[in-house]
Amino acid sequence: MYRAAERLKLLISHLDRSPSAIRSAQTSAQTFTYTHPQRLRYTFDTDLLTPEQRLFYEENGFILIKNLVSAEDIEKFRKEFERICRQEVTVPGLLVLRDVAIAKSEFIPDQSMVSKIQDFQEDHELFRYCTLPQILEYVECFTGPNIMAMHTMLINKPPDAGKKTSRHPMHQDLHYFPFRPADRIVCSWTAMEKMNRQNGCLVVLPGTHTGTLQEHDYPEWEGGVNKLYHGVRNYDSQHSRLYLEMEKGDTVFFHPLLIHGSGMNLTDGFRKSISCHYASADCYYIDVKGTTQENIEREVMEFATKKYAVDDEYTFKDTWAFRGRLVQGERISM
Repeated sequence: MYRAAERLKLLISHLDRSPSAIRSAQTSAQTFTYTHPQRLRYTFDTDLLTPEQRLFYEENGFILIKNLVSAEDIEKFRKEFERICRQEVTVPGLLVLRDVAIAKSEFIPDQSMVSKIQDFQEDHELFRYCTLPQILEYVECFTGPNIMAMHTMLINKPPDAGKKTSRHPMHQDLHYFPFRPADRIVCSWTAMEKMNRQNGCLVVLPGTHTGTLQEHDYPEWEGGVNKLYHGVRNYDSQHSRLYLEMEKGDTVFFHPLLIHGSGMNLTDGFRKSISCHYASADCYYIDVKGTTQENIEREVMEFATKKYAVDDEYTFKDTWAFRGRLVQGERISM
């Protein structure tokens, strides 16, 4: 228990600020002002991104890098995922999710029963994705040095069962995160196979990262929606959208305020992707009570209380501190 408490204290110290800073923090991207000689707000000059790439990210909130992760690595991640699905390996803290359309069916240990796993930071093979040098080189362009891996997922979008539940509502990832500034957070999202509109590729609304955090809740969809799959309230479906068709190994980096989602998987196969959200170790936690994020805090804490039997002193911030891992910079003494 002592080691767990000390670990939590160390992790929080790498992503924390004073209570006064937390109380005064806002929940939008405007909490941080970054001054660059060329007045670029969202990227750092690390000699990796070209001026054109930096300007594209500034204007659109995402950038797609082709063939960044090798087929060999992707095959290793796929095999590890299959081992987890067959229950051949136990990963502490791992969250295994099933599509709501099949959640009540008889469970068979197989990948067809699993729509997503998240929080795989304790699985050595899958977490290796978060430490790939070629990924971190790009991440540093957005977070700066000293990088924390904060949130991990492998999505196994199933063929839609006719209930339209394989859709992911249009949302902003910042809705889930109680840390700031938003401009020093980035997602790395890698296609594990060919992605197109047929199997439900990512859909983004370019330029929406320059706005503020919107209210989110469960959409009123026919067929239902998966647990924790919140979407932007009163979403304007007429907004210009872009479908990101990708090949295996292609990786997209995007801002946490970028509105994005995915459509139904209309094929017979599963559509896999692996991702990690990163944040600068200089980020700080905020109190989301009284903000648009209060509903996700409440739902996460109810889930944590039921699944892990945590006590009343365990907070929303703690759920993130336990997951965070320093992947570049000064090492934490364990």
